[in-house]
Formats: sequence, C-alpha cells, structure tokens
Amino acid sequence: MSTVSIKTKAGLVEGICDPKFAGVLDAFVTNFETRGEVGASCNVNLGGKPLVDLWGGRKEPNGEPWTKDTISIIFSSTKGAMALCAHMLADRGQLDLDAPIVKYWPEFGQNGKDAATVAMTLDHSVGVPHLREAPKPGAFYDWDHMVDRVAKEAPFWSPGTRNGYHAITMSWTVGELVHRATKKRMGRFFQDEVAKPLGLDFWIGLPEDQEHRVAPMIQAMPTPEVMESRFFKKAISDPSSASHFFMRDFMAFNPNTREGRACELGAGNGVTNARNLARMYAALANGGTLDGVRFVGPDTLTRMGRVAMCTHEDGTLMIPTRFALGYMKSMDNRRLPGTDSASCLLSDAAFGHVGAGGSIGFADPECKLAFGYTMNQMGLGLLLNDRGQNLVDATYKALGYRSNASGVWTM
Repeated sequence: MSTVSIKTKAGLVEGICDPKFAGVLDAFVTNFETRGEVGASCNVNLGGKPLVDLWGGRKEPNGEPWTKDTISIIFSSTKGAMALCAHMLADRGQLDLDAPIVKYWPEFGQNGKDAATVAMTLDHSVGVPHLREAPKPGAFYDWDHMVDRVAKEAPFWSPGTRNGYHAITMSWTVGELVHRATKKRMGRFFQDEVAKPLGLDFWIGLPEDQEHRVAPMIQAMPTPEVMESRFFKKAISDPSSASHFFMRDFMAFNPNTREGRACELGAGNGVTNARNLARMYAALANGGTLDGVRFVGPDTLTRMGRVAMCTHEDGTLMIPTRFALGYMKSMDNRRLPGTDSASCLLSDAAFGHVGAGGSIGFADPECKLAFGYTMNQMGLGLLLNDRGQNLVDATYKALGYRSNASGVWTM
C-alpha cells in the first residue's frame, strides 16, 4: 500500500492507494487538474478491505483543505442507504415487498393508489414522483406534513404500469413504510441498524455537532447542451410533467443550510464521504455480512441486485432507465441524442445509486467490489459526469475488466 501526497492546482491530494489501482489515483488527480474538481473523496473497497482511500482539494474554492474526515451531501446517492433499510426489514419479515402499501399505511390508498405495492415505491413505479401543487416553504423539513401530502396525491399514472424517477418523494413513500414497520423514522433506523454497527460517519439527518466538517455544495452553471436536452425541454415546455416538478423541487431544496442537512430526506440529503459510502456497500459486495454483522441474507441480496423495472423513456428523466428495487443498474445512454451525462456504466452484477452532481456508491458482488465517490463541485447531467465515470472505469480496468462497449463492464 502506497501513501499518497500529490500537489494539484486545486490543492493537495492525500490518502493511500494499492499500486494495482494506480489508474484510479491518476484519474482522481486528473479530475483536479483538468476536469474542474474542487474537493472530493474516492474509495475502492475489495473483499471488505479499502485498497484506495483518497481525498483532496478544498471544501470551498480557495478555502480550507478537504481533509480525511470532510463530509458532504450526496443527494440521491442516499437512496442506496434508504433502500438497504427497506431490504433489511424485508429480510427480517417486518416488511413484505409484495404486499399492498395500505397493509402498513392505510392512508396511502387514496385516489386510486389502494392496490400499489411496497415494491413499487422502490422501483419508481408507484406513480407519485412529485406533488402537483407546490409544497409550502419548508415543507420538505416537515415529515408529517409531507407524509400526509404524498398519501393524498393522485398518481401520475396507474401504479405499476410504468416508471418515472421519484427524486424526492421516495423520502416519504419508502421512509414512511420503514417508520410504520419499525416505529422509527428513517434517520434513526439507519443510524441504529446500519451506521453504528459499521462505524460509519454517515447520517440521514446530520447532527449539529458535525456541521463543522461539511463541505458546501457548489452548483454547476447550465450549458447550452443541457438546455437543449430532452429532460430540460420537457421540464420547460410542459408545466404538468413530472420533469417540470422535479426541476421545481430540486431548486427549492437548499443543501447548504442547517435545515437542509438536519431533516430526514432518505431520497436526497445523506451526508458522508467516499470511505463510509463504500464501507456501507462493502457489506452488500460480500454476501450481506461485514465484520461479523449480518445485514441481509443471500436471497434478499440477490433480489436487491436484479432489474425490477426498466423503460425506454423514464416518465421523469425522459431517458431509458434501469432500476433494481431501490438501486440503479448500469445505464448506457451514450449514443442517445438530446442527453448530457445521462449514463452510469457499471458491470451487469453491480447495483448502487448516483447523486445529483455526480456522486456515486455501488456494490458489485461478482468481484466483491464496493465503491464510493463524493465531491462538492456539482457537475451537469442526469447521471454520472466524466469525473465519476472515469474513476469507475479505472477501477474496473484495474480488476481486469476489458470493455464497457456493450453497456456494462465485462471481462
């Protein structure tokens, strides 16, 4: 294992790197030198052991260094943690993924949603990707209010008949099911059952005493390519579309406030870094158990990684998407016109989640790989931009994978 200390124009890159993964280190440094990285962390965990643990740059442009223990919001990469909570309950028999939601949450069965199943909340087919009526100021920080609003919302389509990315409402559809099944809200359940047993610096609802460690998120400036994308055009041209409401709600959430980090948005406000994101996934990359702590059994783990819903046109994102129950699978939209950074190329066995701006965490049980990447300078596009994808590519190449020309990384 080699110790890393490399000066870049954005600041110092530090950490450790097994020589086998020198390509990951090169890609990480290149992100700072030529791809606009400000501050970031990257971790590659193989067989439960971290072989790459890198961090560097700055918490803000020209600000304090991004250190080993710096953390940041990971937006929708949080969904992987939320999904793990739901699958743990399914594994324990406390939550039946095939049961109607109303078994646990009777109020949800309004306006034609009475037959919707628990699994539909995880595969983005339950039909409530957003609220049509604009949420009141601060609504996302009011759990009971949002649970009530989501329960009353009429579906955008008949549940289960198609899918559209539920960017933020998963916080309450999945989150309230966890709450009803355990009597614990998402943030507390995740801390008690996942973060503490694994020793993770990872929160859904950041404690105030951890605020000093946070690197604020830096918004990306839209480009002409983004403004010409099929998602952006749909969001602007159709004010009744899920795409429009996605953009509205994303702009309404401020990740750089105490309120934004303190609330419990299982779909989008987890706070951590790459080391801890990868360690969470390491449990799933290694049979569902890590360091003697069992999270899920083999049948549940297999179900977690299987494609549950795919489409040629996601009802929110307006691109082809592939989802497992709560997780993204490899998505290849490189040749699709009218898109920008709309792919996430993994192996066929891998499952995880991308976050807005380009963070990612995933598990690949086939090669016992767990991966995490977090950053504060957000990129553009719907999925991975070149910074994250180049790190993923370098990782698979180091493991002997040959090509992703098929849409997935293959040996």
